[in-house]
Amino acid sequence: MPHYENFFPLQILLKLENLQPIGSFKLRGACNAIEQLSAAELVDGVYTASAGNFAQGLSWNARQRHLPCQVIVPETAPAAKLDAISRLGGIITKVPFDRWWKIIQDKHMEGMMGHFIHPVVDPHVMAGNGTVGLEILEDVHGVDAVLIPYGGGALCAGIATVVKAISPKTKVFACEVETAAPLKAALIAGQVIECDYSRSFVDGIGSKSVLSDMWPIVQDLLDDSLVVSLEQISEAIKLLVERNHIVAEGAGAAPVAAALAGLAGHGKIVCVVSGGNINSGHLIKILQGQLPN
Repeated sequence: MPHYENFFPLQILLKLENLQPIGSFKLRGACNAIEQLSAAELVDGVYTASAGNFAQGLSWNARQRHLPCQVIVPETAPAAKLDAISRLGGIITKVPFDRWWKIIQDKHMEGMMGHFIHPVVDPHVMAGNGTVGLEILEDVHGVDAVLIPYGGGALCAGIATVVKAISPKTKVFACEVETAAPLKAALIAGQVIECDYSRSFVDGIGSKSVLSDMWPIVQDLLDDSLVVSLEQISEAIKLLVERNHIVAEGAGAAPVAAALAGLAGHGKIVCVVSGGNINSGHLIKILQGQLPN
């Protein structure tokens, strides 16, 4: 009797991190990072610079431990994510995008109280994120490829470290949006360079450049970056809602868009749906067949 995989050369499986309590995977890395700190280091609480999801993860974990948590966000951060941060007890400070990006690069902000936890380059954050990869390999046998949204790189680095150690034949791809794809630009150039950046409804991924601390890590671990359009991501979001009853934000749908476009080839492909914190107005437009501004 023929094996069913002969009839289905492409299987797309979903790792649903959007079902976490905060609607994103960021809970994992934030939890592990806090767990590594001493009582003395936590006496003034914690703070971070985040566009939204990591801030929620850190705020959630800080609240569990009765710690103050301050969050520096870019002025472009979506209202849905800011509302969620506030509900979780995070204290928000808005700054211009360029200043926010510099805080990400400098790993601190002058005058801010608490222990800074970097959303990307902290090794404990990456290790926490790596548990996603461990769960994928525990649940699915013979994974051909894992597709992961690429924002700062901590999710990709964490998952790829685990996957390549346990299943070295499995390919690991980053996924980016064409309006802001710094990893693809760096891979083509062989070094970190600035790329064109345009703001879009896909707010969980995309920046002007790859962080220099992350470049040597992701360059060695990832097989490539798969770049998709806003239209492809919008179609993937709509498909996930209508066929799977799953709400994904733009970043979370990018791997699905890449898989559907055939960019990862055939076989058993796992798409990490990293989050579901999408602006309701954007979701309504997408379900109506329109592209959000």
